[in-house]
Amino acid sequence: MKTVIHRAESRGVADHGWLQSRHTFSFADYMNPERMQFGALRVLNDDIVAPGMGFGRHGHADMEIVSIPISGSLAHKDSTGREETILTGDVQIMSAGTGIMHSEFNPDEKNPVNFLQIWILPEKRGIAPRYGQKSFDLEKFRNNFVRVVSAQENGGALWINQQAEFQLGLFDAGVQARITRVHEKSGLYVFVIEGGVEVAGEKLTRRDAIGIADEKAVDIVFTAPTRLLTIEVPL
Repeated sequence: MKTVIHRAESRGVADHGWLQSRHTFSFADYMNPERMQFGALRVLNDDIVAPGMGFGRHGHADMEIVSIPISGSLAHKDSTGREETILTGDVQIMSAGTGIMHSEFNPDEKNPVNFLQIWILPEKRGIAPRYGQKSFDLEKFRNNFVRVVSAQENGGALWINQQAEFQLGLFDAGVQARITRVHEKSGLYVFVIEGGVEVAGEKLTRRDAIGIADEKAVDIVFTAPTRLLTIEVPL
C-alpha cells in the first residue's frame, strides 16, 4: 500500500481579509512542488468567505469544479444565465469545458460561509459546459456512504467528466466502514471534514487527509462522530 499524508496544519494559508483559505495542493500564491496534485485531484481548498463577500465574475475552461458547503450558503451566477443558491447539504459541479464565466457570493450579511472547492482534471477536453446541483440527506443514510458525484450518469449522483467518484457520509464513533474502488488505475483520497478516523494505520482528525494507491478496498474505523469525504480519481 502506498500512502501520502496531508495534515491540516501543513496546508497552504491565504488571508485575503474577506477570504480565509487553506490549500491542500499548490494554488495561487501557495506553491509546493511536492503538493501539486493527487492523480486527477488538482485542487482542494477549504474556503471561508465573509458575510456579503465573494468571488467576482471570472472564467474557467477544461476543469471539473465541485463545491461542497460545510456551513452557510453560496449564491451562484454564470454565463449561461443560471442563478442558483447552494445550501449546506448541497453539492454543485461545473464542467467548465470550452469555457464558462461565473461568480460565487455569500448572500448572508451576518454569517460567513465555509465550503470546499475541489478541482478535478477532466477526462475529455473541449466539451460543452455543464452544470449540476443536488441536495443529499446524509443523516438519512447515517453510518453509510452516499455517492454524490460519479462518472456514471445514473444512481442519483451528479455526473463528472472524469473516471472519478465522490462519497460523503456521517458516521458515529465506533463504526467501521469500507471504501471499494470502482475504477482501475485509481487512487482513493480520504478527507476528514469533522471528527476522527483510523485508516491505513494512520490516525486522522479534523481536516487531515490521506491518499491511498494500489488498494482495491480500504477499511476505516471512526474514532469520533465524523463527517467524511472520499474521492476516487485516476492516478
